[in-house]
Amino acid sequence: VQLQASGGGLVQPGGSLRLSCAASGTTFSAGVMGWYRQASGKQRELVARIFSEGTTTYIPNVKGRFTISRDNAKNAVYLQMNSLKPEDSAVYLCKMWIRGSGYWGQGTLVTVSS
Repeated sequence: VQLQASGGGLVQPGGSLRLSCAASGTTFSAGVMGWYRQASGKQRELVARIFSEGTTTYIPNVKGRFTISRDNAKNAVYLQMNSLKPEDSAVYLCKMWIRGSGYWGQGTLVTVSS
């Protein structure tokens, strides 16, 4: 399984970014997909998750601002991030859980700063 994340960058507070994660090497539609983030000096945290049938979960401090979605035809998961705050700055990583195993993609850096 290979996961390729993209879409990070520098954005001003209040701005938006859309992260993408493309998967290959497995049956994407059967997997649970998630976005984690890790800020400098902090523990990695699960930001959002989407199950194979479309159910989503979010941590409280991104709920209402971030939206996770998936396109099974394109083997991709997305994280739309709106109303970004400086505390959202982190390396964002995608992860897939499938058949009892977890797979990580590489990170993409998001920096929210004026």
